[in-house]
Amino acid sequence: MDIKIVAYFLGRIAQAQGLVFLLPLAVSLWRGENFAGAALFFAAALSAGIGTKLRCYGTDPGDRLSIREGIAITGGGWMLATFLGMLPYLLGGYLGYLDGVFESISGFTGTGATVITDIEALPQGILLWRSLTHWLGGLGIIVIFIALLPATGQSAITMYNAESSSQGSERVLPRLKNMTSVLFRIYVVLTTVAYFIFLLCGMEPLAALNHAMSTIGTGGFSTYNASAAHFQSPAVELWMSLFMFIAGGSFGLYYRVYLKGPRVLWTNSEFKAYLGIVVAAVFLIAGDLLRSGLYDLPDSLRFAVFQVTSLSTTGFVSANYELWPGFSKGVLLLLMLMGGCVGSTAAGLKIARVILLFRMVRAIVLEKLHPRVAISVRMNGGSVSEAVLHRTAVFFFLYILTIAFFAVLMTADNIKTFDAIGISVTTVGCIGPAFGIAGATENYAGLSDFTKGILCFAMLLGRLEFFTLLVMLYPSFWRSKGNW
Repeated sequence: MDIKIVAYFLGRIAQAQGLVFLLPLAVSLWRGENFAGAALFFAAALSAGIGTKLRCYGTDPGDRLSIREGIAITGGGWMLATFLGMLPYLLGGYLGYLDGVFESISGFTGTGATVITDIEALPQGILLWRSLTHWLGGLGIIVIFIALLPATGQSAITMYNAESSSQGSERVLPRLKNMTSVLFRIYVVLTTVAYFIFLLCGMEPLAALNHAMSTIGTGGFSTYNASAAHFQSPAVELWMSLFMFIAGGSFGLYYRVYLKGPRVLWTNSEFKAYLGIVVAAVFLIAGDLLRSGLYDLPDSLRFAVFQVTSLSTTGFVSANYELWPGFSKGVLLLLMLMGGCVGSTAAGLKIARVILLFRMVRAIVLEKLHPRVAISVRMNGGSVSEAVLHRTAVFFFLYILTIAFFAVLMTADNIKTFDAIGISVTTVGCIGPAFGIAGATENYAGLSDFTKGILCFAMLLGRLEFFTLLVMLYPSFWRSKGNW
């Protein structure tokens, strides 16, 4: 592996991030937030300086990029982006080093777990940067990098595949550059539409922009301490629920809908299952809330719709679900595990994998009943290969094992077992709010440095879907020669 090639691409990413800092910097200067503006200016300068230094040291590979270099660029790019992303918090004195790193990783990974106790006390420029981290990380740093920066040739494919499988294995266009550009345009259009609708719902312009980016990026950072509950508006909650649901679907599928019409949705197994799960969860939770006597029927449906779509994808809070019955919280926990669709900005296990796991179980049961009949697993009208089924099973095993591992580590830090499980599920699944000490009305500020440190790693693992970071832990990965 050629470290100079890795440095070249990391330099370009750092320079691009330095430019992004200029947007919240402009907002801070416009609003007279001089101290926040200084922090953002120095963050931009440091990013540009680090990027220039790395790019001068590095070497442009052209179209020649090995698998190891692509993985190193992707994993290193996410680490570098989150490190640079914490600079405004640190330089402005708003957070310490570890808390700044935690907030930055939480933003870029779309987790939305915060260590800030008084969000409304922050300057608007810093709040805009928090939401921008969601928006940049939601579609994927590498996807946006490929879509916007000058062509990186065939080497982009390696980086794209290494970021995660979240964009799906099926390309909507044959050329990667064209495909990422289409995904980015859809992303911008959805964000713009959400912004104007939030304005019409009565949000202030900057609040509407922040919440549009957090909603479409499925992150969950709000500009208010009470999150979405601050608005006390059924209209805001309804529109946010709709956009969270849309953001939890496949962006590639939406492009095919644009080309071929809405009928494409009803031939897609994952989208139908996603819709069915959301609708079923809404009615189950609404019924449970109505039975418990906490709310009347309209409010039971209102809060159920919002929290189901939010905890499947984003992590906004419109009601204190800690007060809900145990059944409702159990349904929410399952939704946190499953997440959104492949190709969405949401993380989690992904609905497509859940479908394949159930169909694999069904196939094994049928093989036991009919041992002489070959039973295949099918999805979207075609048979699924053994290789895909194997990778799905391995990913599920690793996903559950990782959640259990981090939960056990947190219990060693005197966190209650159920709280530890909830925190582990929401950080590995990049959802945000959990239960108990990190529940709907709480935050992560009270956790120990040990727990915050392991949760930073958990969030990155979950967003990059494990294998990119795990491969980088092998000593042989960094050798200059090898069969990769």
